[in-house]
Amino acid sequence: MHLAAQSANEDDRPKVTSTHMNVADQVSLRQRVIRAGLWSLAGFGLNYLIRFGSNLLMTRLLMPEMFGLMSIATTVMIGLTMFSDVGLKQFIVQHSRGNESAYLNTAWIVQILRGVLLWFLAVCLSLMIAVLARNGVFSQQSVYASPSLPPVIAVLSLSAVVSGFASTKLLEASRGLSLGSVTQIEIAAQFVGLISMILLSLVDRSVWVLVVGSLCSNLARAILSHLWLPGIANRWEWNSSAAREIVRVGKWIFVASILGFLVNSGDQLLLAGLVDSTTLGLYVVASLYVGSIDGVISKLMGDVSFPAFSEVVRERRGDLRRSYYQFHRIIAIIAYGSSGFLMAFGHSLIGLLYDPRYAAAGYMLQITAAILLTVPFRLATQTFLALGRPEIQSHVVSIRLASLVLFAPLGFHFYGLTGALVGIVFSHFSYIPLIVSYNLKHQLFDIRRELALVIVAPAGYAVGILCTIGLTNLR
Repeated sequence: MHLAAQSANEDDRPKVTSTHMNVADQVSLRQRVIRAGLWSLAGFGLNYLIRFGSNLLMTRLLMPEMFGLMSIATTVMIGLTMFSDVGLKQFIVQHSRGNESAYLNTAWIVQILRGVLLWFLAVCLSLMIAVLARNGVFSQQSVYASPSLPPVIAVLSLSAVVSGFASTKLLEASRGLSLGSVTQIEIAAQFVGLISMILLSLVDRSVWVLVVGSLCSNLARAILSHLWLPGIANRWEWNSSAAREIVRVGKWIFVASILGFLVNSGDQLLLAGLVDSTTLGLYVVASLYVGSIDGVISKLMGDVSFPAFSEVVRERRGDLRRSYYQFHRIIAIIAYGSSGFLMAFGHSLIGLLYDPRYAAAGYMLQITAAILLTVPFRLATQTFLALGRPEIQSHVVSIRLASLVLFAPLGFHFYGLTGALVGIVFSHFSYIPLIVSYNLKHQLFDIRRELALVIVAPAGYAVGILCTIGLTNLR
C-alpha cells in the first residue's frame, strides 16, 4: 500500500521531484544490498569457521567412513527436501503480496505439512534400503550396504519436522534484505550443533555424534526464528487464494529443485555406488572447500542478488543488466580467484590440515576446484527467477544432469576415480552455452565484461604456487 501511494504521489509531482525520489529509492536499495551482502559474507565466514573447526576436530575423533555415511544420509534428506520444494522462499520474496499475514501463515502451514511428509518418506526410504541391502542388491563395498545407514537416515529425518516449524519471519527478512538477525540465528545454531557434538563425543565416537549435532542445530534455528526476529507471528490460518498462488508459482520451482538436487548431490550418490565409504569420505573432505566457496557465492546470490533483482523488476526501476553485472563482478572475482588458488594449493592444504589418512583428498580437491570457474554463470538464473521465468532454470539444470549421469560413470569405467572426477567437473561446464544463449535473449550478456575478469583465475593460481613454495620451505 505504501509503495502504491508513493507511486501515485510521484505521478502528481513535477518531473524533477519524481526523478529525485527515484534516485533516493535507488540509493536506499543500494544501501540495503550492501548491508545485506556484508551480513551474508560475515555470517557465512563465521559459519564456515565453525564448520571448518568442527570438521578438523571431528576428523581427529572419528574415522573417515563415518563422514561417508553422514554424507549419504544428509544427501538423502536434501534430496527429499528439494523433491518437495514448492518455492516458498521465492514466492514470499517475489510476490507483491508476499508480506501479508494470510500469505505468510498459509506458507507456514504448507511448510509444516511438508516437513512431516519428508520425515515419513525418509523413514520409508531407510526401510527400503535396509531390505535391499539384506537381500544383497548392493555391492558389499558400497556405502549403501552399510548396516548403519538406514537408522542414521531415519533419525536424521526428524530434522525435517523440526525445520518445518521455523517461522516465516526468516522469509520476510529475506524479502526486505534484512539479514542481520538471520545471520545471528544461523551462527547461534551452528554453535549449538558444535557444542552438542563435542559433549556427545566425550562418551561416544560413532556417526551418531554427527547426527545429533545436525538435529540440535536445526532445533535451535527453528526456536530462534520465532523469538529473535521481528515480523508477523505465525498462527494457523489457511487462505485458499494464497495456496493457489503458491502452487502456481511453485510448480516450476518444484521441477527445478528436483533437478537441482540431482545435479548438486548426484556426484556423491553416483560415487557411493562406485567406491567404498572411506574413499567417499575423502571426497567429502575435498568437497568441503569447493562447496564452502560455492556456498558463500550461492548465499550471496540467493539472499542478496535475487531479492535485489526482484525489487528492481517489481518496482520497474533501474537497469537490470547494470545490476546484474554489479553482482557478477564480485562473484567472478571470488570464484575465479579461489578456483586458481585451490588448483595450485589444494594438495598442500590437505597435507597441512589433516593427518596422512586424508592425503588422497588433496588431488581430489585440485581437480574439483575447476568447478568454481562455472559459478558466475549461475547468477543468470537469479535474474530469470526475478523476471518470473523459473522454467529457464529447469532447462539449464537438465543439461547439467544429463552430462553428470553420462560422463561421471563413463569416466570411472575407463580411468577410475580420476575419470569420474573429471566427468563431474565437465558436467558443470556443459550448461554454460545454454545460459549464454538465454542471457543474449534477455540482453544480459556483455562479452567484454565477461572476459575482463578471466585474468583473476591465473592470478589465484600464481598465489597458490607461491603458498605451496613457501609451505615447502617452512618444512
